[in-house]
Amino acid sequence: MRATCLALAAAFTLSACGVDQPGDNGFSVADYNGRWLVVNYWAEWCKPCIKEIPELNALDAKYPQVAVVGVNFDGETGDVLRQQIDRLGIAFPVLGEEPSAALGVPLPSVLPATFIFDPDGKLAHSLVGPQTLESLAAATGQVGMPTEAESQNELQPN
Repeated sequence: MRATCLALAAAFTLSACGVDQPGDNGFSVADYNGRWLVVNYWAEWCKPCIKEIPELNALDAKYPQVAVVGVNFDGETGDVLRQQIDRLGIAFPVLGEEPSAALGVPLPSVLPATFIFDPDGKLAHSLVGPQTLESLAAATGQVGMPTEAESQNELQPN
């Protein structure tokens, strides 16, 4: 799976605006080594996907040891993809290309679909249907782990 992550790193570069920009010097998928990686397939027309987006945003913001990456199921790119990201309030990075072959997972036939990779890059869970922050936290082993706010408080002097 590490080879898969390296292949993804070569194939996909994510920019700060949240959409794949080939040639940018943003962070790459290889940056996820040692962290849980949540890859979520969504579509603008998918009502359960829309319902799930705030849960994914919360997971990405709350747990620093988890990274969420989105994939537009319809393969939208450029301005159309940016507009959908803005309309849906997606705060996590979204890949500009479909990564299922590189990840070694099938292209989902049902949405929303979420693939969770452990910190070693191995597929840990394939989830179908809308998830909650609690179900995602449990699937990524975050129950009982410090949140972003708790980590920040530990850095503050008393």
